[in-house]
Amino acid sequence: MLTRAVVLKVASLPPVRHWITRGRPFRKLVDRFVAGECLADALRVASQLRSRGMNVSIDYLGESVRDRQMAESVVEEYLRVLPAMAQQGLDVQVSLKLTQLGLDIDEAFCKQNLERILQRAGDVGGFVRIDMENSVYTQRTLDLFYSLHDRYPNLGVVIQAYLYRSEADIQQLVGCRASVRLCKGAYAEPASVAYPKRRQVDEAYRRLMRNLLLHGHRPAIATHDESIIRDAIAFTRENDIPPQRFEFEMLYGIRRDLQEQLVAQGYQMRVYVPYGEAWYPYFTRRLAERPANLFFFLRHVLR
Repeated sequence: MLTRAVVLKVASLPPVRHWITRGRPFRKLVDRFVAGECLADALRVASQLRSRGMNVSIDYLGESVRDRQMAESVVEEYLRVLPAMAQQGLDVQVSLKLTQLGLDIDEAFCKQNLERILQRAGDVGGFVRIDMENSVYTQRTLDLFYSLHDRYPNLGVVIQAYLYRSEADIQQLVGCRASVRLCKGAYAEPASVAYPKRRQVDEAYRRLMRNLLLHGHRPAIATHDESIIRDAIAFTRENDIPPQRFEFEMLYGIRRDLQEQLVAQGYQMRVYVPYGEAWYPYFTRRLAERPANLFFFLRHVLR
């Protein structure tokens, strides 16, 4: 957890951000984790993944939007993404952040924007997943989700295992048959709200995962941790849970070998495909959350 906090702190420094975003040598590194800067890039990657038996969830990158016009432009982009995915014969799913839709501007405005996207998704048989942001937004995100869940069955949410509150949140979400993507959590959080040790996070993840696999509504098990994936597979076999009742989810560019192995074994795999010009915060969280990603980055920078 200390490594994550340090990496995110260093990455937030203006000189470091300028160095990475403006330096041409970093472009190939960014391309490993981000599909590109325009929708055509994301669709190209999505089609390639689909040809290998994988579904996708496309994310138009951005967060912390405080300008109404900018939030509306994000909505317009998602209104283009959804039918474009359908036209390419993809399983239509998008991921988005509520601060991207104006949560910090006005909650009613954000809700209106989300409903526009949900309605378009419904028109093309698509699904919308609300990404979870840092813990400051957890309750507000869930409140908005619950306010729409009954009217929009094509809406799902994300829960972060490292938060202490997540066990209670999962219980409530399971009770209303919400579709949940379970991840470990990628933001730097204080020990007052999140488990500070990796072992504790892994234990929490396994507890929540077992609950979702037994009682959840088509949960997404989002992890690159092979040990947890092995446990998930063993648990589903022990409890006669068929592969059609859940899916694994991984990030674009991370553990591609493992993604293909799971598809070959008959499991549903969905790849989170991000694109857009606002890639820097996403990119730095990817470096911070897994030592292997950071070492990969440093090897290319220092060679």
